Amino acid sequence: HGEALRQTRLEEFMDGFSVISMKLKEMYQMITLGGDAELELVDTLDPFSEGISFSVRPPKKSWKQITHLSGGEKTLASLSLVFALHHYKPTPLYFMDEIDAALDFRNVSIIANYIKERTKNAQFIVISLRNHMFEMADLLVGIYKTHDQSKSVSIEPSFFQIRPPSAALEAATPAANNKRPAPAPLEAPPSARLCVRDAGA
Repeated sequence: HGEALRQTRLEEFMDGFSVISMKLKEMYQMITLGGDAELELVDTLDPFSEGISFSVRPPKKSWKQITHLSGGEKTLASLSLVFALHHYKPTPLYFMDEIDAALDFRNVSIIANYIKERTKNAQFIVISLRNHMFEMADLLVGIYKTHDQSKSVSIEPSFFQIRPPSAALEAATPAANNKRPAPAPLEAPPSARLCVRDAGA
């Protein structure tokens, strides 16, 4: 009976390992725009004895173990693994603390767009000081200090979106059937938009 359990554990682990490895490669290539990543068993005969080796090849660079990467490269590799694990077995809630601190604006935008568009089956709470990240949020919670007290303010970024000129023109043009045109959505003045960022900082 014990041997049957060990065999079942091994088979289920290898099935999951195969899926996660393939998804990791796909995710890292997408995030880095051309890199490569590998998960390898240190001991292929007994995968539970020695663990797993995680190595990546950033674009236009050589293969490296994750421990030898720079801060930004480690972040991209780690997030690729997190997203691969999420693909295999989704988690409903993630809490991430300044994951974008070591990334340039391009990579921040890539990560933010992936979280926004490709992980709709989970909620992400991300602490960030980067506008390329928090501008993609469904809800912003800004923390600030006044009179030696910490306070918070919640903002929905979609409320402050600026409509393109064509949309504003359509809203101002009466409909052909003489129906009363729908009222234009409220827009925030430039000073209010600036306050959003100040509160977020």
